[in-house]
Amino acid sequence: MPNFSYQAINENGTNVSGTVEADTMAMAESIILSRGYIPSKITEAVKTGSGGSFLARIEDSLATVKIADLILFTKQFRSMMQAGVSILRLLQVLEHQTQNKTLKKVITAIGQDIKSGATLYGAMQKHPSIFPPLYLSMINAGEASGTVPDILERLIDIIEHEAKIKSDIKSAMQYPIMVLAALGIAFFVLLTFVIPKFASIFAKTGMALPLPTKVAMFLYQAIANYWFILIGGSVLLIVVLRAYLKTAAGRYARDVLFLKLPLFGPLLQKAAMSRFASIFAILQASGIPVMQTMEIISGTIGNAAISYEFDRVRERIQEGQGISGPLGAAKYFTPMVVDMVAIGEESGNIEDMLRQVAIHYDDEVNYAVKGLSDAIGPILLVGLAAVVGFFAMAIFLPMWDLTKMVN
Repeated sequence: MPNFSYQAINENGTNVSGTVEADTMAMAESIILSRGYIPSKITEAVKTGSGGSFLARIEDSLATVKIADLILFTKQFRSMMQAGVSILRLLQVLEHQTQNKTLKKVITAIGQDIKSGATLYGAMQKHPSIFPPLYLSMINAGEASGTVPDILERLIDIIEHEAKIKSDIKSAMQYPIMVLAALGIAFFVLLTFVIPKFASIFAKTGMALPLPTKVAMFLYQAIANYWFILIGGSVLLIVVLRAYLKTAAGRYARDVLFLKLPLFGPLLQKAAMSRFASIFAILQASGIPVMQTMEIISGTIGNAAISYEFDRVRERIQEGQGISGPLGAAKYFTPMVVDMVAIGEESGNIEDMLRQVAIHYDDEVNYAVKGLSDAIGPILLVGLAAVVGFFAMAIFLPMWDLTKMVN
């Protein structure tokens, strides 16, 4: 029968700890409750002398909290709060139900912080890698207004909306990435194994090689003789590029470039407009001030170039210029967004206007993703034809000349 270590609070409010022997964790919890303790943490004791603890540490280091886990956590949190379950008991239940080890540890830490007198926002704020700024800001607003369940309901809408957009874009990119990887592998195999065999045959004849064959041989010689320089240069370039992209200037340059791409730029812009409209509407409905709303959106929009424009818009709003005017003067904001915000300001129902904008751009994103998928097929077909044509000319043109020479 396994042993379970526990930390609990006794009837005097003092923290106690110990071990119990039980078949399951649920049975261990029942035993602890029967002793008059309120368990805060229950873990199965790992036997010493085995490799289990080492493997557990490896698994913990590799564990992450996926968006699906965060959505499920938020839904369960909301449901139990609406049912009137106390926050500590709620967290205990969530800790036992959660399968993700990282999230389980975070829930345990949140419960301990709340027992120490911290607010829910304060406890969650210690885990920024799990809870994004938007999540934390809405929890803070919910606690201040006493409407945490309603805030969680809106949070679920935002998270699911974000997850859907990312999933659609990721699905559209899977096929071209696989095809490009296959083309790269085929190009490398033909260049390093096929071309040299034919080139040695052609070199014995002393005939002049056509340009495609010369290019292929040059590439082969570069890979064969200078592979260490190519690998070292590639690694150095990747390291420097990653370091640059971690800077504010690097992220800004990267996102500006993305927005200028022919097919991906409009898709990313529409996704950003949808995210802006939906988050703005929900934050305003949650009672968060406009300036704080703009600051939250700036940190969660997912594009450094658009975030920079948000910062400029926020500065102009502080000067008393309203919202639609600064938005109209900023880059990347479409006329529809600006006009709907202006109408909402005039009529006093900016939330409804932005919800309609979000619905519109959700449809636009879906159409753009479908159009991207439809356009990628012909582009990849042209790329495949170019690779096949290049190697066909590199091999068969000299063979044709060799045939004429023999005749």
